[in-house]
Amino acid sequence: MHPSELKSTVSSGLLSFPVTDFDDQGNFDAASYSRRLEWLAPYGATALFAAGGTGEFFSLTGSEYPQIIQRAVDTCKGKVPIIAGAGGPTRFAIECAQQAEKAGAHGVLLLPHYLTEACQEGLAAHVEAVCKSVQFGVIVYNRGMCRLLPATLAGLAERCPNLVGFKDGIGDIELMSSIYQTMGDRFAYLGGLPTAEVYAAAYKALGTPVYSSAVFNFIPKTAMDFYHAVAKDDHATQHRLLRSFFMPYLDIRNKSQGYAVSIVKAGARIVGHGAGPVRPPLTDLKPAEYEALEALIHSLGPQ
Repeated sequence: MHPSELKSTVSSGLLSFPVTDFDDQGNFDAASYSRRLEWLAPYGATALFAAGGTGEFFSLTGSEYPQIIQRAVDTCKGKVPIIAGAGGPTRFAIECAQQAEKAGAHGVLLLPHYLTEACQEGLAAHVEAVCKSVQFGVIVYNRGMCRLLPATLAGLAERCPNLVGFKDGIGDIELMSSIYQTMGDRFAYLGGLPTAEVYAAAYKALGTPVYSSAVFNFIPKTAMDFYHAVAKDDHATQHRLLRSFFMPYLDIRNKSQGYAVSIVKAGARIVGHGAGPVRPPLTDLKPAEYEALEALIHSLGPQ
């Protein structure tokens, strides 16, 4: 997929990050992962992000990563585009991006480099190095230690034609507005805050109508219903689902740090598509939290 095609693909519709399947010993379960992707593919997501944040990219080994991307590409070929997560130190991120391109992924989402603070010049050098290591499209994720400013993005856009997307996971409305006003239609813009549905209407008003849904992993029908309500400015449906599901869901998710991933894996298990435990340092939901989530999901009815 040419970078311009990737930009066009992610400029509309709902995106999602499938969780990564592990067995009881915490090893990658390729067969279970394929079944998950086969289940999710027909629900209508514009693209799926393999080994992304919800897919626990940060816990994967260098040998597991290419297996996961290849499995996703092979399983979803002809069904839905696969965008691979890539991140960590610059040289490792380059290795991931190149492996994803070789596997046939349609582009990469460049996740933060983690831990070490860096100035704008350093962040720009990191992003540029990854972009120039591949031919396909790159989407940069503004989150955590990677907080790119409008002038930095403008320079990167000039030097890196294949940098075609910007995903925001910070939630700084002033910064997001400034970036959009500076860059215009040079990028495709994606909302990427945890439980992005809560912010979807506000981000649409900022010029960012596309977002990635984590709950698509276990309530894909409801996730698509909510996305269509946002697209149509159906405030009644949005408010009903926010009130009846998403706000109580946040109450559970916010009980512990790291639950943004753990609660998604718990949801997948509840609906009969378990993906095994999360890997340390994340922790699984406690029994009472799991039961509360189970009751909340069942209140939605069949998916």
